[in-house]
Amino acid sequence: MAIDTAEAFTPIASDTQPTLTELVHSTGTTFILALFVTLSGKPCAKLVPAQAVGQLEKDGVGFAGFAAGGMGQQPKDPDLVAMPDASSFTPIPFIRPGLALVHCDPHVEGEPWPYSPRIILRETLRRAADLGFTVNVGAEIEYFLVNRGTSGELVTADASDRSSQPCYDARDVTRMYDHLTEISTAMNALGWGNYANDHEDGNGQFEQNFDYADAMTTADRVITARYLLSVVAEKRGMRATFMPKPFADRTGSGMHMHLSLWREDGAAFPDPADEKGLGLSSTAYGFIAGILDHACALQAVIAPTVNSYKRTGATTTSSGATWSPRFATYGGNDRTHYLRVPDCHRVELRGGDGSANPYLAAAAAIAAGLDGVQRALDPGAPGSGDSKSDSLPMTLLHAMDALDRDPVLTGALDIAGPGVAEYFARLKREEFFAWHNTVTPWEIDQYLTAF
Repeated sequence: MAIDTAEAFTPIASDTQPTLTELVHSTGTTFILALFVTLSGKPCAKLVPAQAVGQLEKDGVGFAGFAAGGMGQQPKDPDLVAMPDASSFTPIPFIRPGLALVHCDPHVEGEPWPYSPRIILRETLRRAADLGFTVNVGAEIEYFLVNRGTSGELVTADASDRSSQPCYDARDVTRMYDHLTEISTAMNALGWGNYANDHEDGNGQFEQNFDYADAMTTADRVITARYLLSVVAEKRGMRATFMPKPFADRTGSGMHMHLSLWREDGAAFPDPADEKGLGLSSTAYGFIAGILDHACALQAVIAPTVNSYKRTGATTTSSGATWSPRFATYGGNDRTHYLRVPDCHRVELRGGDGSANPYLAAAAAIAAGLDGVQRALDPGAPGSGDSKSDSLPMTLLHAMDALDRDPVLTGALDIAGPGVAEYFARLKREEFFAWHNTVTPWEIDQYLTAF
């Protein structure tokens, strides 16, 4: 279904942020998805009619937190009350006429809930502001379009997408024209600034880019984009998956983040007098060094699934490259590094994948980088990494052990209240052992008649 650009979101003129009620009425919205995400990144929502927007705005909408999963609650606990952030209001009439989405901050008994990823990021950005910085983030969302085969196996949705090096293939892009252009038009109707849509390195893998923004806005947009991609793909009989490594022989899906610090007087990263040759300031190098110093623990947050380590642990793919880092190094415009420096304004963190919760990923990366800035760390010469954290974790279990040992990263998760880091690590260890306790086809093939 093509998007009517006349329905594109145009905020009403005001010297202050419009209220949610004003936005709903001015855009002809009839229903609102009041949405929050769990620690695992699952989008949870209730559908609220426009007639109840005043109640939503004043009182929020309640959820049983334990039922949502991954929100630090038990069945006996009080409701999570999702309080809408009007600045995140997003009309999406191209999904359903009159539909809009608003991101919410969960509260419990009137207080912000510390297990909420969005609140964790909000507190992290407040801490950055106390240090004199604002943070901009750009996110690259990679995904596969797949179906299930007759035996339940995962297959590429486009049966003709079979070449050995499909990256950027114009023919593969053209066959997915309707899907890609619908998403592109949606992004631009929302003012995101979609500027490229391409076929990535794996058969059936795509990426659709949009402009960077402040860290919270970008995290909201990642969640919204995943929702849009999933719904639009399903409409065409496909499934969009952000699973890090759905195919053993193909490149995995990353969620690369481009991070930059800004002060009131402008960008904090550039310095033309840089002796290391990348045009960066001591602030930028401190930020880089902080991320490298905490890289192993950071992986627990930005690569938070069992499947993540099939991506970072890959040694080869059918195309000849994995495009995922195995070591915590940094360098210039070189995609083999954990931290790539494309220009003097930003650094690209390449360790994250499609399963990452964008709020937690941004919060953890910012906390690691700011720790390096505050300690005036030096990352060494480009092309090197910190020897203590050079090799990234082999499995999710190794990453959780690294997280437990890192007070800066556990502090980043606990920034809105204690216990979040411990809870998150426990959930992820349970996930690891649930996988570990499953007998796989590989084990049957390897061991059935081996002894």
